[in-house]
Amino acid sequence: MTDTQATFPDLNGASVFVTGGGSGIGAALTEGFLRQGAKVAFCQRSDATAFCDEMETATGNRPLFLPCDITLVDQLQLTLATAARVNGPVTVLVNNAANDKRHETLAVDEAFWDWSMAINLKAYFFAAQAVIPGMKAAGGGSIINFTSISYMMGNAGYPAYTAANSGINGLTRSLAREFGADRIRVNALAPGWVLTDKQKELWVTPEGLASHVARQCLKDTLDPDDIVGGVLFLASRISRMMTGQALVIDGGVVVTG
Repeated sequence: MTDTQATFPDLNGASVFVTGGGSGIGAALTEGFLRQGAKVAFCQRSDATAFCDEMETATGNRPLFLPCDITLVDQLQLTLATAARVNGPVTVLVNNAANDKRHETLAVDEAFWDWSMAINLKAYFFAAQAVIPGMKAAGGGSIINFTSISYMMGNAGYPAYTAANSGINGLTRSLAREFGADRIRVNALAPGWVLTDKQKELWVTPEGLASHVARQCLKDTLDPDDIVGGVLFLASRISRMMTGQALVIDGGVVVTG
């Protein structure tokens, strides 16, 4: 974790839930919130006991790991209810877990499409649905939905994934409008090509990375830690009047204005 991370006092003691919070970007987010003093629960399918041990040693704050397959709505709802029972009502939800498995349009069958929507979009909706009543009772909260710049770039190679990315932005705006009166803020965060271990193992080639960095305004590669500050900002009340927005952290690949 970078030693330049800002401190957000209102996150100290906050009940935070991160999907996919034990690896990749999610692990960096879990650590970031732990260092703020938050009570962090996270889920993933694989065992994360060793990661929890590591975080407790590094931060003095142990996260709550709850095994869960987020594509199973009843299991996801039960997991979020458990987190709320242990840590108090979830007031910060980070929908981070996703899967950008490459696929070709003509090879996609209905089962793959449904799986991709389940992990990349449906779980976001039902996680939000599960925590909103508790956020209402607590007087507000922040939901942060991870999307991607992939759909903004019009990338080929994973059309179901980019369709879900675009859908996440629509969902974010509608939830922001529906629950703004309850002081529940809903924003999206679109990372660029973050060099997680998974990305390095499956997709990164010297040529592909060089081509992508050439499209960035800033010529450094993105690491998971580069995403943490933006998430903490959106989670904190310092961004209390920001909702329905998409924050892009990509080194300047997609620019607006």
